[in-house]
Amino acid sequence: MENLSFIQKIVVFAPPVLLAITVHEAAHGFVASKLGDPTAKMLGRVTLNPIKHIDPIGTILLPLLMMWQTSFLFGWAKPVPVTWSNLKNPRKDMVLVALAGPGSNLIMAICWAIILKIGLLLGNEQVWGAEPLVWMGSAGIYINSILMVLNLLPLPPLDGGRVVAGLLPGPWAWKFNKIEPYGLFVLLALLVTGVLQSIVSGPINGFGRLLHYLIGI
Repeated sequence: MENLSFIQKIVVFAPPVLLAITVHEAAHGFVASKLGDPTAKMLGRVTLNPIKHIDPIGTILLPLLMMWQTSFLFGWAKPVPVTWSNLKNPRKDMVLVALAGPGSNLIMAICWAIILKIGLLLGNEQVWGAEPLVWMGSAGIYINSILMVLNLLPLPPLDGGRVVAGLLPGPWAWKFNKIEPYGLFVLLALLVTGVLQSIVSGPINGFGRLLHYLIGI
């Protein structure tokens, strides 16, 4: 996408980014509500309205700055509140709630791969609108791959950290969760030093290549 202008990149990436973070957060709330915790639902967070999930800095400002300066996107949305004690089986259910977000990104990446394939097929027939489908399909795969891989890192408050906490024995989980107040600062430090990109780029690129292979590109 190097040949796209900054404005064109915004137009191409905006729909996949908003959809990715919206469905990701809504999936957490939806699964939590099904497992006994209505907190997110009562607060209106089980919705596909992106305004309910957008964090001005993490969802808008930081991704725009990174899009302008680098080829790697990083950001966050407002976390969906989950009341642990409301869940029917708190430790097991928190793992399922945590996995719902990355799982939704996996499904969306597959959907965007299908859109990419449709765009390529229409492009062979020189159909108007095929090129935007190709660009958005590629952006959708990229964005959802980042969100899926990044959120599976075993660091609180990321989803992977919550999965680890749910699988650890009680005392170990309690000690592990003490990292959470510093988790975002650790992530930002890894981002600034370039370590984060080196950790996640391999899985992200590998998953992208797998999707391209599956749809025959």
